[in-house]
Amino acid sequence: MTPGPSYEGWLPGVESLCYGGDYNAEQWPREVWAQDVRLMTEAGVNLVSVGIFSWVRLEPRPGEYDFAWLDELLDGLHAGGIRVDLATPTVVPPAWFFRDHPEARVVTRDGVPLGPGSRGAAAPSSPQYRAAAARITTELARRYGDHPAVVLWHVHNEYGAPVGWDYSEHALVAFRRWLADRYGGLDALNAAWGTTFWGQVYGGWDEVALPGPTPTAGNPAQLLDFARFSDEMLRELYRAERDIIRQHSDRPVTTNFMAGTHLGTDLWRWGQEVDVVANDNYLMAADVDNHVGLALSADLTRSVAGGKPWILMEHSSSGVNWQPRNVAKKPGEEKRNAFSHVGRGADAVLFFQWRASRFGAEKFHSAMVPHAGTDSRVWRELVELGGDLAGLAALRGTRTVADVAILWDYESFWAQDLDWRPSVDLRHREQVEAYYRRLWHDGVTVDLAHPEQDLSAYRLVLAPSQYLLTAAGAANLTAYVASGGTLLVGPFSGIVDEHDAVHPGGFMAPLKDVLGVWVEELLPLREGETLTVTHGDATLEGRVWADHLRVTTARTVGTYATGPAPGLPAITRNEHGAGTGWYVSTVLDGEALRTVLADVYADAGVVPAAPGAPETIVRRGADADYVVAVNHADHDVDLELPGGPTVVRAGDVAVFEVER
Repeated sequence: MTPGPSYEGWLPGVESLCYGGDYNAEQWPREVWAQDVRLMTEAGVNLVSVGIFSWVRLEPRPGEYDFAWLDELLDGLHAGGIRVDLATPTVVPPAWFFRDHPEARVVTRDGVPLGPGSRGAAAPSSPQYRAAAARITTELARRYGDHPAVVLWHVHNEYGAPVGWDYSEHALVAFRRWLADRYGGLDALNAAWGTTFWGQVYGGWDEVALPGPTPTAGNPAQLLDFARFSDEMLRELYRAERDIIRQHSDRPVTTNFMAGTHLGTDLWRWGQEVDVVANDNYLMAADVDNHVGLALSADLTRSVAGGKPWILMEHSSSGVNWQPRNVAKKPGEEKRNAFSHVGRGADAVLFFQWRASRFGAEKFHSAMVPHAGTDSRVWRELVELGGDLAGLAALRGTRTVADVAILWDYESFWAQDLDWRPSVDLRHREQVEAYYRRLWHDGVTVDLAHPEQDLSAYRLVLAPSQYLLTAAGAANLTAYVASGGTLLVGPFSGIVDEHDAVHPGGFMAPLKDVLGVWVEELLPLREGETLTVTHGDATLEGRVWADHLRVTTARTVGTYATGPAPGLPAITRNEHGAGTGWYVSTVLDGEALRTVLADVYADAGVVPAAPGAPETIVRRGADADYVVAVNHADHDVDLELPGGPTVVRAGDVAVFEVER
C-alpha cells in the first residue's frame, strides 16, 4: 500500500506558509465582515475556510438557492487579499431535509434513530442524502469553480465524527451489496467469516444482517468487515463530491482528517483520495505532556501525505469546549504548538475558528478573536505568530525526513479492539504511544507507516502492536530485514490474518523466520501484576503481558526473572539476511524501553539526541537545511549546529538555516 495523494502542487498562487482559520461569517451581521477582513490583515491571515456549516443559508428551501451573501463575502475577502478554502456544507443537512426524509437519519446499533439539531446526522448510505449533497455541491462548484479567491475546496467536515457507523435500512442494503462485491458469493463469505463456528452459515444474502446487538460476542470477522464497509461508505461520499467539483474547477480538493485522535477512518486509504492532506489536531488537556501527542498526530499526517506539504486545518488558540476539563493554553504554548506542526511538515497553520461564537454548542471554544476581543493575550500572541510565520516562506515545500518508522495499521487496531481478547489491559494505542514517546524524548524523528508499504528508506521499523498482519505485510517486513533493516516487534503481534483468523502455524507464525522465535502460549498477567526481566546487568519491569517463547535461530538478550514464565526468553535478537529482527514479548515503559532501544539503535545506526536537547526537526530545502527547534522545558537549552552552538530560550522556538 503506497500512501500519499497524487497531486504534486500546493495551493494555486500561494508562495508562503498559510495562516488563518474557519470563518463562519454567517453567524455575524454583515457590518462585522469588513472589520474581520481588517483584523485578518493585522494578524497576517492569508487563508480562511468558509461555508462548512452553511447549507441552510445557501439552500433555505429545497431547490431554492441564495448565493448573494456568499458572493459578497468571497469578493470582500478577495479584495482584502485573503484566500479562501471553500467548503461543501454537507456535514449539516438543513432541518427541511430531515422533515422530508426522516428515513435518512443515522440509526444506532440499538436501533435508535438520531435526530437533527447537531451535525453529521445523515446516514452515509442514504440515497436521499447522497442526492441532496450532490445537488448543493454542483451548485457551489458551478458558481465558484474559478472564483479568484478560491484556492482550495474543502469537502464535508471530519468524516466519521461524531458518528461513522450507521445501522439504518439503507446501511443494510449497502452492506449486502458491498459484501457481494468483496467476496463474489456466499461460499467465499462463509469461509472468510468462519461461519461454521456456532452454526452461523448463510444460505442467502437476505439472511446476512448488520452486526447489531447479540446475546454474547458477535462474529469478529463480520464486525471487522462492517468497520471496513462503514469507512468505505464515507469515502464514497467524499469521492462523489470531489468528482463533481473537479468537473467545474481545477483547484485542489481536500477534507479534514483527525489523525491521531479518530481511528474510525483508514487514513492510508483516505490519503490517496485527496489532493492535499489536511488534519485537525486538538490537545488532550488531561495529558500533562500533550505536546508529544501533538507531534504524533503531525508525524502521522505527514506520513499519510507521503512526505508532501500538508495543512493543519484546525487547532485551538487556547482551550476547547468538549473535554471534561478544558484547560487554557499557557502563554507561549500556542507558538510552540504551531511551530511543532510546521517543523513536522505543515505548510499551513489554521484554527477553529476565527471569531468565537456567541451561541451554540461551541461558544466556550477558543478562537483567534476571543470573546475578550483584541485587547487580550490570545489575540496579541496570534498577531505575533502571524508575523513569525510570514517570515518563513523559504520553508514552504521543503520536507521533513525520518529514518525511523512506527507501524500504524487501522485494520489491525479495529480487529484488536473487538470482544474476547486475552487481556483488556493490552491496548494498541498505549503500546504505540509508549514507543513513540521514547523516540520523541530521544530526539528521533519518526514516520508512521503501513506494514505493506515500501520501508526501504528506514534504518529502523518498530511494530509495537501489529495484532493483525496479512501475508503480504509479513512478507514485506521479512524482506525489509533481509535487505539490511532493523525491525522490532512488540507483544501480541502477527496473531491473525485479515479475517481475524489465527494464522496457520499458530501465534506469530508469519514472523517466525524473521524473528527466529515462535509463541507457544500467551501469558497475560492479572490486573496490576508486574514481572521482571534480566537484561544484561539491568533488571527491567514489565507489565500486562508475557509469552511462552520458543527460540529457533534467535539469541536471547532478556530473560524472565519473575512472572508466569521465569527462566524463559523475554527479549530476543535474530540475524536474518543482512538485517536484524528483535522481539519484545512484554510491555515496557520509560527507562526500561530506553535500555532496550539503546541496543536496537546501535543495530540500526540510529543516533539519539543528547539528553536535554529541545525537540528538533530537520527540514530539507533546495539549498539548505532548516532546523526547527521547540523548547518545551522551563529552562534554556543548548543546541549544537554545524555553525556552532546556540541557545533556545525556555518555552521558546527558533528556526535556523544551516548550509549544506
